[in-house]
Amino acid sequence: MKFDNILSEINGFGKFQIKLVLIQILSRITLPCHFLLNNFMAAVPSHHCDISALDNGDLFGNLTLDQKLAVGIPAEQDGTLSSCQMFSVPQYQYLSGSNSSEDAFTVQCWNGWVYDNSTFKSTVATEWDLVCSRKGMNKATATVFFIGVMVGAPLFGFLSDKFGRRPLLLVSYLSSTIFAVLSAFSPSYVMFWRNVFKLYSHLVFKKINILLSRRLSFVLTFLTFSGIIISLDWTVGTWTLVGIAYCVNEWRMLILAVTSPLILAIIAWWLPESARWLTANGNAEAAHYYIKKCAEMNNRTECMTDITTKVHFSIVFTLNYTVVDLFRTPKIRKLTVFSGIVWYGVAFTYFGISLNITGFGLNPYLTQFIFASIEMPMMIGVYLFLEKIGRKPGETGTLLLTGLCLFINMFVAQGNLRFCLNLLISFCRFFIFCQYV
Repeated sequence: MKFDNILSEINGFGKFQIKLVLIQILSRITLPCHFLLNNFMAAVPSHHCDISALDNGDLFGNLTLDQKLAVGIPAEQDGTLSSCQMFSVPQYQYLSGSNSSEDAFTVQCWNGWVYDNSTFKSTVATEWDLVCSRKGMNKATATVFFIGVMVGAPLFGFLSDKFGRRPLLLVSYLSSTIFAVLSAFSPSYVMFWRNVFKLYSHLVFKKINILLSRRLSFVLTFLTFSGIIISLDWTVGTWTLVGIAYCVNEWRMLILAVTSPLILAIIAWWLPESARWLTANGNAEAAHYYIKKCAEMNNRTECMTDITTKVHFSIVFTLNYTVVDLFRTPKIRKLTVFSGIVWYGVAFTYFGISLNITGFGLNPYLTQFIFASIEMPMMIGVYLFLEKIGRKPGETGTLLLTGLCLFINMFVAQGNLRFCLNLLISFCRFFIFCQYV
């Protein structure tokens, strides 16, 4: 009897598997909270130069705030105040409606900035003035995210194969919590940068293992259904992020707030090791033990009478596979390359849109909520589509539609139409994602 047949006999998606899925809910909902946290943690509110240094005790001190801004900060072409420049001396002629530009020399902000705190009380950008000439340092937090993902994925994937998914997942829980706390209390931008890198490198390992948990944790049947159910947690997590970010608008406390569910996940942590991994590593007795536990909870104990460790578990896996095997034969090589290209496009599109919600010029909380909300009915549609039509036509169609929308998006100005186009792109992107999950 093959290993997959054994799992089928003990029920590939019974009470045992459902319990595992529910246990991981607390940890799964923290994934989008951290992956999309940069939208709120590193948001750049409206700002202008601090012109208090222009107050020389004469007429300037008797002006209203609007008048001070008019004589102290130049206006852009669209009529808004400049975010990065100020006048070297007050331009009182503007109060009388004069357009004279004599002596209207502009300089870079020399006394810091004043930020609009109506939406965000504090962010990484306002904490260390990462605006204007230093705005690239603020965007670097998103870059650190992808660097952490790039490093964490192969590193912890290798460690998981070597030491098992169960202990490494617990390590990921603990380390993610620790580095999140360290990030929240970082006294300098450099230290914050380092802690964020370590945080995301550990989070990506947790993400990979959770996405694969339905296969590694005795789930054999209903793979499409279980994949969709697990994907729903991403939507719930995004809603959770929006709610927490709306209530906690101070970036340090926000990091702690979105990380707090991990503490409960550590307390409630209970996962069996993968029977496949145990068998592949020669631990047939432990694999048989977990298979037996699964059969008992699923009321399939009669199936275990003919299954023994010596007969069915001693030589199930005889080959050791490496990354090289993904390119060994023409067929598997083509699948590997094409899947990599598709995943690159899906991830590039998703994070390009999701990490730039402020670029739509709308309320960031509402925008993030809308993007998350369209995913819920769409995932249900994905399940029905895969069951009735199949994976290939859906993936092909959504890839073509995404490309068309991206092309049109280049010629559409900022506004509601562009927002709707990006919603459609996000819809297609998540459709492709769910097919792979």
